[in-house]
Amino acid sequence: MRLDDERMSDNVERRSGGGGMRKIGIGGGIGGVIIIVLALLFKQDPQQVMQAVQQVQGPGGGEESVSQVTKENASAIEIFSSKILASTEDVWKQEFERLQLNYEKPKMVLFTDATTSGCGAAESAMGPFYCPADARVYLDVSFFNELEQRFGVKGEFARAYVIAHEVGHHVQNLLGISRKVQSMRGRLSETEYNKLSVKLELQADFLAGLWANHAEKTRNIIVPGDIQSGLNAASAVGDDKLQEAGTGRVVPDAFTHGTSEQRMFWFKKGYETGDFRQGDTGIGLGGR
Repeated sequence: MRLDDERMSDNVERRSGGGGMRKIGIGGGIGGVIIIVLALLFKQDPQQVMQAVQQVQGPGGGEESVSQVTKENASAIEIFSSKILASTEDVWKQEFERLQLNYEKPKMVLFTDATTSGCGAAESAMGPFYCPADARVYLDVSFFNELEQRFGVKGEFARAYVIAHEVGHHVQNLLGISRKVQSMRGRLSETEYNKLSVKLELQADFLAGLWANHAEKTRNIIVPGDIQSGLNAASAVGDDKLQEAGTGRVVPDAFTHGTSEQRMFWFKKGYETGDFRQGDTGIGLGGR
């Protein structure tokens, strides 16, 4: 990626010294990967492990330090993450203006080991996630190492895809799409609600692709191989691939994020069209 001349976002903070487990917030497009990896290592069903973790709320511990990430005090990966967030800010500000709406920028929290969020406590093992209660993307940057070492997904753009996907959930939150889906939780069976969850995640993949399209057109930050890197990341976390690796079988009724093929399709559609109107995966476009 060409990021040398790109600005850093003013909406990134660094936290360290927190503790505790968390309830899963909306939209971990890749947000359960580390737990799934642990499940595979111990030969457990990833879906069952994820459900168990969602019910656990461990104690927090210790005071944590909080500071804004700036060019002067940031590591290379923090600078990279901040520049990607800044790029999403620019793209979505323009897109919301086209929709005659105001884009409220999300915050991004880069933490070490654990911290707290509006959705409960957060732990690095859970991977990146978006919390609608405080409009923040939470990310332990060590996840990027796991993405490469455990899944063989390499390249800067794979990392950018992770951030852009979670920002996609912020867009869904602003447009009321996430609330619409969440309101159906108690009115549907688990299988039927899982289908809605898949549609929500696939739309976030589409929105990540749409960001890439506009970032390339306006800032020329995409280089050859980047999009394939994003597709590889989307493929690596398909429900079918993870289930087969963990249990040797695929259970479509338990899907919550979509198959590898579906995730690649919607990311690619967002990238190729760059058209928000093409992103209805079956849950609407927030009335637009």
